[in-house]
Amino acid sequence: MKIVRTVKDLRAQVALWRAQHHSISLIPTMGALHEGHLSLVAVGKKAAHKAVATLFVNPTQFGEGEDLATYPRDEDRDARMLAGAGCDLLFIPSVEEMYPSDFSTEVRVKGLTDCLCGAARPGHMDGVAQVVSKLLNQAGANYAVFGEKDWQQLAVIRRMARDLNIPTDILGGPTQRETDGLAMSSRNRYLNPDQRRIAGGLNRELFAAAARIAGGAPVDAECIVTAKILEKSGFDSVDYVEARDPETLQPVTVHDPARPGRLFAAAHLGKARLIDNVTIAPLS
Repeated sequence: MKIVRTVKDLRAQVALWRAQHHSISLIPTMGALHEGHLSLVAVGKKAAHKAVATLFVNPTQFGEGEDLATYPRDEDRDARMLAGAGCDLLFIPSVEEMYPSDFSTEVRVKGLTDCLCGAARPGHMDGVAQVVSKLLNQAGANYAVFGEKDWQQLAVIRRMARDLNIPTDILGGPTQRETDGLAMSSRNRYLNPDQRRIAGGLNRELFAAAARIAGGAPVDAECIVTAKILEKSGFDSVDYVEARDPETLQPVTVHDPARPGRLFAAAHLGKARLIDNVTIAPLS
């Protein structure tokens, strides 16, 4: 696996592959990798001849008081994991490479960024749209792969790519889960053993609530009840439990089996902010 640190070198390698008639997939990451990230590499390798991963902790998607300074970083470990997963190229830009001192452009996707994590973390989704628009432009890949755990992010990026006519197909990779069902996340490492036992309840309560809604329970009432259950089970606070349309992210108030919504949740536990989402369907 080759490692490059400038846009110029990234584009030079991509151009060489293009001349050889290779298709390219892009897998953006902020590092602190786990098996969920590697599953996205597998999706990218299946879709294209060459897989390009990026490693960049993007400062514009962190708000005041968030964990930018303490976000876990281990470049050597991440590079070894990506090489082992068959990644062909790793792009590790500096903050200065991505955001020169006179950088002044903002990217915002209206509507989709005003709810869920966009509401709970002001400016976060704008930062995501900004950095991903740059990465898509820099790499010029045929495909880009993002995890479905961050469903709102995936919806925002798909809309942005469509609206800006970016010729990259945006692919979603299924959420990867620990043995107790907790969605894999870099921030899970913030949890101590007691918090880790509590954290597994997030997905269990979401799946259970989704099944009750699919069975006819009122949507709004189930969201309220689930948030209270999470708080009583040991979570420090709950940002939201909401049912939303999977594409438009508009609120879902009545379950429609022909177009099932998704149930979204975000909750705090110690230093970790955990998110998850599941489709509204009966338990299998």
